[in-house]
Amino acid sequence: MSTLFAGGRPDINDILDEVPEEERMKALVRTLSAYIEQYHGGAVEMVSYEGQRVKVKMSGACDGCNLAPVTLRGWVEGTVKQFFPEVQGVDAV
Repeated sequence: MSTLFAGGRPDINDILDEVPEEERMKALVRTLSAYIEQYHGGAVEMVSYEGQRVKVKMSGACDGCNLAPVTLRGWVEGTVKQFFPEVQGVDAV
């Protein structure tokens, strides 16, 4: 159970221990997808998370877009690596 400190801030270490890593990855990809959907009309969905690789499906405006690789590497992979430094890459399937 997480512990609250003065000011109501949770102890992040307790929270992270309670949530499986794959669920945290799904939540991160969903958050990225919400942004991409809102501002660009595309979407990204996590297909699998196996060790050091994440597989995602890009759809909507991203499907067939010439800039989809930029979105995949710059936004999706870049953000994933910030939160999960052990991840070697994100692949579109």
